[in-house]
Amino acid sequence: MLAAAAAAAPAALGLSAPASAAPATAAPATPAPHSVRKPRRLPGGGDLGPNVLVFDPSTAGIQAKLDEVFTQQESAQFGTGRYALLFKPGTYNGLNAQLGFYTSIMGLGLSPDDTTIHGDVTVDAGWFNGNATQNFWRSAENLALAPANGTNRWAVAQAAPFRRMHVRGGLNLSPTGYGWASGGYIADSRIDGQVGPYSQQQWYTRDSAIGSWLNGVWNMVFSGVEGAPAQSFPNPPYTTLDTTPVSREKPFLHVTGSSDLHVFLPEKRTNARGVTWGNGTPRGTSLPLSQFYVAKPGVSAATLNQALAQGLHLLLTPGIYHLDQPVQVNRANTVVLGLGYATLVPDDGVTALRVADVDGVRLAGFLVDAGQVNSPTLLEIGPRGASRDHSANPTTVQDVFVRIGGAGAGKATTSMVVNSRHTIVDHTWVWRADHGEGVGWETNRADYGVVVNGDDVLCTGLFVEHFNKYDVQWNGQRGRTIFFQNEKAYDAPNQAAIQNGSVKGYAAYKVGDGVTAHEGWGLGSYCYYNVDPTIVQHSGFAAPNRAGVRFHDLLVVSLGGKGQYERVINETGSPTSGTSTVPSTVVSYP
Repeated sequence: MLAAAAAAAPAALGLSAPASAAPATAAPATPAPHSVRKPRRLPGGGDLGPNVLVFDPSTAGIQAKLDEVFTQQESAQFGTGRYALLFKPGTYNGLNAQLGFYTSIMGLGLSPDDTTIHGDVTVDAGWFNGNATQNFWRSAENLALAPANGTNRWAVAQAAPFRRMHVRGGLNLSPTGYGWASGGYIADSRIDGQVGPYSQQQWYTRDSAIGSWLNGVWNMVFSGVEGAPAQSFPNPPYTTLDTTPVSREKPFLHVTGSSDLHVFLPEKRTNARGVTWGNGTPRGTSLPLSQFYVAKPGVSAATLNQALAQGLHLLLTPGIYHLDQPVQVNRANTVVLGLGYATLVPDDGVTALRVADVDGVRLAGFLVDAGQVNSPTLLEIGPRGASRDHSANPTTVQDVFVRIGGAGAGKATTSMVVNSRHTIVDHTWVWRADHGEGVGWETNRADYGVVVNGDDVLCTGLFVEHFNKYDVQWNGQRGRTIFFQNEKAYDAPNQAAIQNGSVKGYAAYKVGDGVTAHEGWGLGSYCYYNVDPTIVQHSGFAAPNRAGVRFHDLLVVSLGGKGQYERVINETGSPTSGTSTVPSTVVSYP
């Protein structure tokens, strides 16, 4: 019933997404001998499919539809449902949009203040007995909220961005009952009141404005945030940078006065601070949907590549896409934008998506789920040896998430490889599953999470967990990371399984021996070796000991004494010990 209701939503609600007509060509009545007919040109634009629900203030039964989606998605952690809830500009009263798995809610204005909900966009953890550590894969974007009781609840873990939001009140990041919560991300948002993390273990906030911040548990990182608490790591554990070196906000859908859909592409900022939308129209460019191939689940990789070869961008509507060849992005400034956690599954060991060594590609808003046959790589940003200067117009990878196992058996040697210079990876969660289906030390084998070979790469909000070897291996020069969250693989069977030559375990974050310049702020690694709690991990971080390789505010934590760290970085930092979950910290290295 839900899909049937949604299918007619764009037309019924006056949302126009016209298809661009393919050029008319007159085919001969009888093809010439040995002639090859060219494939029909693909149209741009079109409807957004059955799992995109579009509302305007006059739509009847909005709350009922929101509740219907939530009931379906609340506990569907590894289900196949995918939904995007789009709100046209205007004012909506008395709503509570509870978000479950693979559900995105977003306004369709140029500013969050164009679309105001007097009510809440809520994430809580009732489905998991008040534990929010598995509230993954959901998002809120481009809305203004006036919370019913003055404070909106957003109790999430990884892969749950809160972008371009205006909360006219406070924001509570913990579940009802203040149960466990584990990590999150805010960007380009204004919170007029107080942000209360309460039980949140770690959090990253970028280029935003807040009234105040209540507390910190292990690792709270801020860059370019007006109202952020002062630098004070480790007590309280605040890492605060006045600005973000380089940022470019995620592309987003919006409607024009005629209700035609467009995709807005915010411009790059350097030394960024505060929101992009506070003083009128944001800066950037807008593309009509007619310049996008609107993809639906079931489309082939060949068709996606044909669309790209025609010069179209890609809009991936919600659903699961099986690929028998890589999606190849060769053209500068191409946009690949997913809605509702559109999911790419590479079959037969292929790579899901590759980007050429070109300027300005924008990848945003989709999930890559490893297939059953091992893929050498899942996502490649630039080919091996890429060396062009992209400083003026970098490629951005935003809210692009990678999963190996969990929804079923999956394998990949390396999840994400970044070869192109100046790439910005802005919020990713690269996860070798520790629970769900198809999980085991060899069952969902994945040796490396993120490998960075390109120079001058910046990561803002880097979450990488549970890989069999290095979670992050950084070989490029002048790399920078602001905020890193990691857990080592829970399921290592014994000490020998993680042995790295003469070193006990693979570091969570390894900077290559040949690197002469690198910098990181606010990085944490945690261990929970629950199969063999006697495992010892030498250090969370490993890097050349030279002046140009610098770290600020590092921590390692043993969760309940399931495994221990001997050091924080290299031979520096106190060991963890006992069963108390207390971080060992290093404020500055070297």
